[in-house]
Amino acid sequence: MSTPWTRDEFEARLRERGKAYHIHHPFNVMLNTGRATPEQVRGWVANRFCYQVAIPVKDAAILANCPDREVRRGWVQRILDHDGFEIGGLRDPGGIEAWLRLGQAVGLTREEVLDERHVIPALRFAVDAYVNFARRVHWQEAVCSSLTELFAPEIHKQRLATWPQHYPWIEPEGLAYFRNRVSQARRDVEQGLAITLAHFTTQAQQQRALDVLQFKLDILWAMNDAMAQRYGVTA
Repeated sequence: MSTPWTRDEFEARLRERGKAYHIHHPFNVMLNTGRATPEQVRGWVANRFCYQVAIPVKDAAILANCPDREVRRGWVQRILDHDGFEIGGLRDPGGIEAWLRLGQAVGLTREEVLDERHVIPALRFAVDAYVNFARRVHWQEAVCSSLTELFAPEIHKQRLATWPQHYPWIEPEGLAYFRNRVSQARRDVEQGLAITLAHFTTQAQQQRALDVLQFKLDILWAMNDAMAQRYGVTA
């Protein structure tokens, strides 16, 4: 039987998978280096909405499969972050609403983002595959699949740093989603990473975790492939 990696070694191998994160996809590189046309930016925003609305559904599936009360108490925050809430006089419109405002900031109507008329079938297929995965597997594996959040703060910071300069036609308030997610993603990483490091302790389990994370990375890459095929990649 193979010796399992230490927690530090295991975490390092998880983080190493960031080399395959979609921040490196040609379509995303185009977006963050200012080479995208307004049509390509709008296409990205409209199609990513399909993924945004699926995130709390995925998280609800994790909650439904998780018997651990303490984990549920923490994980439910993710649904509130995206769906928004109004509790005891406190109100937050949530990330989905912020994404709708991003759509309006890039020139889309609220209705055309909401009805997903621009969503590419191949992209929808990839998103559905991810949600179905989270519903079927053990909840710890679904948690592990969320660890692409390890690499998310960097991509949000890139957009905040480059988009105002490259795309001055986008209304600045539309970038609020990215600002919010920089801190939220860091918090989510701490929770998801702690669960993954504690659960996947044998060598076989640790390799399974790497495979699960790669699956999610492949989902995000496939989404960008679909958009690149539909809208092209400006050299």
